[in-house]
Amino acid sequence: MSNKVIVAGVGMIPFVKPGTSGTYIEMGSQAIRLALKDAGIDYKLVQQAYAGYVFGDSTCGQAALYEVGMTGIPVLNVNNNCATGSSALFLARQAVESGAVECALAFGFEQMQPGALKAHWDDRPRATTHMTQSLVNELTADVTGVPSALLMFGGAGREHMQKYGTQLSTFAAIRAKASRHAANNPLALFRKVVTTEDVMNDPVIWPGVMTRLMACPPTCGGAAAIVCSEAFAKKHGLRTDVAIVAQSMTTDSPACFEKKSMIEVVGFDMAQRAAKEVYEKAGVGPQDIRVAEMHDCFAHNELLTYEALGFCPIGGAEKFVLDGNNTYGGQVVTNPSGGLLSKGHPLGATGLAQCFELTNQLRGAAEARQVEGLNHALAHNLGLGGACVVTLYGRN
Repeated sequence: MSNKVIVAGVGMIPFVKPGTSGTYIEMGSQAIRLALKDAGIDYKLVQQAYAGYVFGDSTCGQAALYEVGMTGIPVLNVNNNCATGSSALFLARQAVESGAVECALAFGFEQMQPGALKAHWDDRPRATTHMTQSLVNELTADVTGVPSALLMFGGAGREHMQKYGTQLSTFAAIRAKASRHAANNPLALFRKVVTTEDVMNDPVIWPGVMTRLMACPPTCGGAAAIVCSEAFAKKHGLRTDVAIVAQSMTTDSPACFEKKSMIEVVGFDMAQRAAKEVYEKAGVGPQDIRVAEMHDCFAHNELLTYEALGFCPIGGAEKFVLDGNNTYGGQVVTNPSGGLLSKGHPLGATGLAQCFELTNQLRGAAEARQVEGLNHALAHNLGLGGACVVTLYGRN
């Protein structure tokens, strides 16, 4: 049995700096209420819930959800690093598509701390580097004093620069583009427009490789989605205009280690395989995509992802950027929300915030951010360690 999966409702709260947000309980429950209101259904109709968060104790999902209601339904807590939100959505979509339930909730939240990501356990191996640390050490042996995530994504960007002659200013242009898009998003953390020159002149955190503005900020926030079968939506008078057309989750393959490439370490092969599976399942190609929310935790990763998703040839990402093909008037409007770089990156909420943006784009409800004439919208959500979820939404 395979049901068409409808995105019946979405909700998202404004993303803010650490120390200025409510608690994860407040953020999660607010996002859920917004999604239920958008869908126009009572929480009692939800049959399963999937909660996504990275930094929190066990059963945080229940704590947030119980503020909305206590109906005794299954609640599953999901942690897949930065791909957590889309992993929760993957499970909710799978439950509905398989016929296990007719209506499911996916929600994500994060109450983050200021500064670079850090390990919270010092008595065990870090999951994100257990298998890759020796390779990362080998490929970045000349670098000291750089935080782990920056080292990996910056190292991948440096490799692209060395292989294809990509300029540092191209990464700066991606960050500047993100700021222009976020200026039209009232839910984004940073709405100030910056220029390529501003980004280049920002404090350097890796000489020749990265300035501070090229990295996404730690962020607090929450987002949620209600997914259901088409029959359920029609029975309850819900909107059916947006569906999940195809979705794929991939994890690391041997290429991550065997190719001795920082580009592979940060998930290029995962993204490429996930995108290929989605395109094949949906019967579309990258040329059919006119809007995409992608995992731009660093400007460097957005550039790499253009190639992984097939928007341009391998090695052709700089030309793609310089030709203006990543924004309005170009080939694909990438991160109309402002992306992680400007909208913010509360880890557990990110994939569901992408769902919020693209659902509104397909509804024609994105206001000043609207991309016209859409039939499809693509989301790419990446977590090192690793997991990659690519989701294709479509007009139903």
